[in-house]
Amino acid sequence: MRLQHLCRPIVAIFITALLGACAGSGGAPGFGVPGGANQPVAAPVQEVFVAEDYLLGSGDRVKVTVFGEDDLSGEYEVDGSGQVPLPLIGQVRAMGLTVQGFQQAVEVAFRDGYLKDPRVSAEVTTYRPYYILGEVNQPGTYAYQNGLTVLNAVATAQGFTYRANEKNVFIRRDGAQDEQRVPLTSTTQVRPGDTIRISERFF
Repeated sequence: MRLQHLCRPIVAIFITALLGACAGSGGAPGFGVPGGANQPVAAPVQEVFVAEDYLLGSGDRVKVTVFGEDDLSGEYEVDGSGQVPLPLIGQVRAMGLTVQGFQQAVEVAFRDGYLKDPRVSAEVTTYRPYYILGEVNQPGTYAYQNGLTVLNAVATAQGFTYRANEKNVFIRRDGAQDEQRVPLTSTTQVRPGDTIRISERFF
């Protein structure tokens, strides 16, 4: 009888401590709660393509309109050095600028001794191409289209090979040193100049 009386407080203390530990961790570990072994790993953030934030680069084609000056307007390509050759004012740097930034640079160049009050508009007519490599049937270079997804790019490259890993894709953004692995979903976006690599799955 004495042993029973001694054991009851010990059991009560043990249960209280166990409940307190579970409450402090948000629940029992290992069942999808914070700190649990089954906690999902957050996927890398995917950058959404926004035309207004797009930085120009080699291979882009831009239409430049100088209002009231038809001879100075036209469509031009950003060359390998990141410049756009324009009539009268010569080379204007475009690489690394937004379209609006490039437009302002052109206005400044025309205003510098050429036109009194130039009004300029600029827009991208053709984005630089993207590249798709690895486990697709026709890897290569393809023209970029607005709203392009990885699955669209794979379809353009004649689909996956039978060895393809269709769960993840490796993407290296134009100008970046490293590629990033992201989940391959129907909404995984491609940006101009991206290099897409479809890896081989493990059997």
